[in-house]
Amino acid sequence: MTYDLFIALFTFALVTVITPGPNNLMLMASGANFGFRRTVPHMFGIGLGMPLMVILVGIGIMQVFDRYPLSYTILKILSVVYLVYLAWKIANAAPPEQGEPQGKPLTFLQSAAFQWVNPKAWTMVLSAITLYATSRDLWAVLWVAGTYACVSCISTTSWTVLGQQLSRLLKSPLRLRVFNWIMAALLIATLIPVLWPGTD
Repeated sequence: MTYDLFIALFTFALVTVITPGPNNLMLMASGANFGFRRTVPHMFGIGLGMPLMVILVGIGIMQVFDRYPLSYTILKILSVVYLVYLAWKIANAAPPEQGEPQGKPLTFLQSAAFQWVNPKAWTMVLSAITLYATSRDLWAVLWVAGTYACVSCISTTSWTVLGQQLSRLLKSPLRLRVFNWIMAALLIATLIPVLWPGTD
């Protein structure tokens, strides 16, 4: 991979992972509700789950969608259902009369597995492979995966710290409840381009 192509890939990956999406909204909510330390497994799940997804999709899973278009529709339905469930969990993370948050942050395995039903992750991975690993050989796919591993460190840390800092403004149960409902609504809003592609 040439230097110019790598810079283009790095910029593409950074922009796509650091912009708001399901992963980042959930990290911010987790940072606000549970703090940085308890969110670290969630961060690592994204940071390693996304590159693994790039590798597996790059070396063959894309062909499944080409051969069986219905499989992509099924994936989309599962993604919508799971995101709605996660939005419900975020909305109910803090009870109205208590300052202590209910529930617990996503584990490493949960957040790594979530990448497979995250519509934004699928869009990023398919686009990155199409643009920067056109040959589909393992070396090119590994370059894309490694780049996403690097930029994920920047993105996951930034969004978790943002949520942690916001927690100072969310000391009252009511404020935390409102924040969680807003995060849940924004998470649902990320489904709009999936359900109605013409609105993107």
